[in-house]
Amino acid sequence: MFKAPISQAPVLITGGSQRLGLAIAENLLQQGYPVIITYRRDKPAVQALRELGADCVQADFSDERGINAFISHILQHYPSLRAVIHNASQWLNNAAMDNQHQLMRLMCSVHVSAPYQMNLAFSELLKNNQQVSDIIHMTDFVADKGSAKHIAYAASKAGLANLTHSFAAQLAPAVKVNSIAPSLLMFNQGDKAEYKVKALAKSLMAIEPGAIEAVEAVNYIMNSQYITGRTIGLDGGRHLV
Repeated sequence: MFKAPISQAPVLITGGSQRLGLAIAENLLQQGYPVIITYRRDKPAVQALRELGADCVQADFSDERGINAFISHILQHYPSLRAVIHNASQWLNNAAMDNQHQLMRLMCSVHVSAPYQMNLAFSELLKNNQQVSDIIHMTDFVADKGSAKHIAYAASKAGLANLTHSFAAQLAPAVKVNSIAPSLLMFNQGDKAEYKVKALAKSLMAIEPGAIEAVEAVNYIMNSQYITGRTIGLDGGRHLV
């Protein structure tokens, strides 16, 4: 079984201070990868990652100024990258803002514009790595299906999924570009039992598998020599229910 050698070039994970991003960051650090994570708000998990050796950078991708500031920071401090994992996300429903234009602009800034601009800006850093590099877009099951309650969110995740095809073609063979599209992998603290029963019934597997599914999908992509331009669905067969 092929396993990619551990690179001294870091893996960049946006939104790496909680849930899936945190689990991915912890796993890569355990394997020996240098890791950079972004976070919006300081929290105990950020300090814990620092103590494990991660470079934790506060960043806000909700507008062009924040995106540009972060890109400049990485270009100034790092000559190469092993991978970029676009995990930063805001799960806002239709009623999150009265101004729907503002809501769509925010969703597209975080989920489409920030990854798009970073992929362009960091392409040379990824090519500077001494082995094949990766871009991984964390999309969502609803990118294909849509969502009545999260229309702007679903549309922006669909935009992120589409970037996978364009950048895979543009950056091959030096950089592989793929997506991971989860549905429910883990509940939030405080989710009610009633909601959990209803949510689990939406998939064939009817379980809460946890963040390990995303961790293993990232490892699979990074250890593959061949997969690019593809989406790995982590939905428990939800599309068949």
